[in-house]
Amino acid sequence: MRPAKLILAATALVALAACGTAQSDDEPLVLTTFTVLADMTRTVAGDQVRVESITKPGAEVHGYEPTPGDLRHAAEADLVLDNGLGLERWFEQFLADTDAAHVVLTEGVEPLPIGDDSSTQLNPHAWMSPLTAQIYVDNIEAALSDLAPEHAADFAANADAYRSELQAVHDELITTLAAVPEHQRALVTCEGAFGYLVRDAGMREAYLWPVNSDQQGTPQQIARTVDFVRDNDIPAVFCESTVSDKAQRQVAADTGAAYGGTLYVDSLSEPDGPVPTYLDLLRHDVATITSGLNP
Repeated sequence: MRPAKLILAATALVALAACGTAQSDDEPLVLTTFTVLADMTRTVAGDQVRVESITKPGAEVHGYEPTPGDLRHAAEADLVLDNGLGLERWFEQFLADTDAAHVVLTEGVEPLPIGDDSSTQLNPHAWMSPLTAQIYVDNIEAALSDLAPEHAADFAANADAYRSELQAVHDELITTLAAVPEHQRALVTCEGAFGYLVRDAGMREAYLWPVNSDQQGTPQQIARTVDFVRDNDIPAVFCESTVSDKAQRQVAADTGAAYGGTLYVDSLSEPDGPVPTYLDLLRHDVATITSGLNP
């Protein structure tokens, strides 16, 4: 965001905060930075709090630019939950100006690096592993219990059930991958968003670019990925829903691998779409990956 926009955003937030909270509902308002976190929070919260996401279904979270409406929500929120690990730098610029409690949901996650030697950074996509996502659930449960302690028992029960469902998704992935030859247990994607998933599933990973940016699908990235697919006889490659799959389809054409389908990472779909919830997202991705690698 340009400096002038930063000044305007900060001024607007201060003015909104000075006016006080404008909630019409009795429930506390919990604000999350993107739809995946909102759905996870709703699952743990049940009907006890109101949960809203800043970004909308289908949005690309990395390069999002906050709007005046986001400023209003930040001023009204009782609790703000974000991912951390450098994912939402666009939100940090005005987060400090809200009085809401703030919890980073990757607290306790062992971060993985992403990128080559010249551009290594932390991989923010920890929610893409059903095992690591259970740490998110722990943090959501604790944050909600601090916000509304009278409902702590409800939050704990919802969180326990949720962790069990996440474990079941992981177990299904491991069981299905057992049928794939070991040297072919590699996930080739457009963005390097699956590091935590492949680590916890005992897979290898290759990708065209580390994190979504303006430099996507360069000839060098394509050539490197083509070499990996050929050298390891990888049966299928994939791409994410929020970016163009053109470069990855070229990899498939150049190697004879199948284009295995679309994976969802940064955003849920609309309610009538393929991944309206976070569990739907994980199940869709696991089914797509395992079907592609074990046709």
